[in-house]
Amino acid sequence: GPALKKQLSELGLDLVLMAFTGGSNADEHLRSLEEQVEWQRQLAPLFINAHSGSDRWNQDQAKRFYEGALKIESRAGVPIAHETHRGRVFFNPWVTRDIIQEFPELKLTCDYSHWVCVAERLLDDEKEILELCARHAMHIHGRVGYEEGPQVPDPRAPEYRGYLEAHERWWDMIWNSQQARGVAVSTLTPEFGPPSYMHTLPYTNVPVADLWDICNWMAKREAERFRARPGPKE
Repeated sequence: GPALKKQLSELGLDLVLMAFTGGSNADEHLRSLEEQVEWQRQLAPLFINAHSGSDRWNQDQAKRFYEGALKIESRAGVPIAHETHRGRVFFNPWVTRDIIQEFPELKLTCDYSHWVCVAERLLDDEKEILELCARHAMHIHGRVGYEEGPQVPDPRAPEYRGYLEAHERWWDMIWNSQQARGVAVSTLTPEFGPPSYMHTLPYTNVPVADLWDICNWMAKREAERFRARPGPKE
């Protein structure tokens, strides 16, 4: 812990950590969140990205969890951004809308690739929900999903350009909201993953594209798009 904190300081790097809640009910998930946040906060992260709760919960269980999560966040003094992720409470747009309307203090990490996969469609018909989520967005996971999965084989390929541009429309909504809110720093992770997120050829399991190249391409593209936006960039 202290050694990592010292090294990050010497290198001038900021840190984002992840918490993964677990258990058989909301109370156990809250205990696991509190245990992880307790040691993670000592590393002074910019924020903690949380895979929180379970998609199997009803509204009452979800509300119990997020009410407790906000208290944990307040006590820790470190922002917690809850990710829109499959398998978790925020696995689809409509549940997410209902919960953040109930708890307007909640912060989100927006990974819309999961929602495109779960809903089996692009989300432009849910503009009101996207605008609501943009107002709660602390962080972006910059992966591009499509109807049949959370990660297109290669976002640089022309056949996936429509999916890339759709996600970029939604990320622009977040950047616009953050600028309007006076957020000093916008953050994005080019979060394309290795196999089995990355498609592979049958039998050999050879990846169909180079993951390092894709993530670097995405980071460069979104940094350039961000710099090209109107308004202050610093």
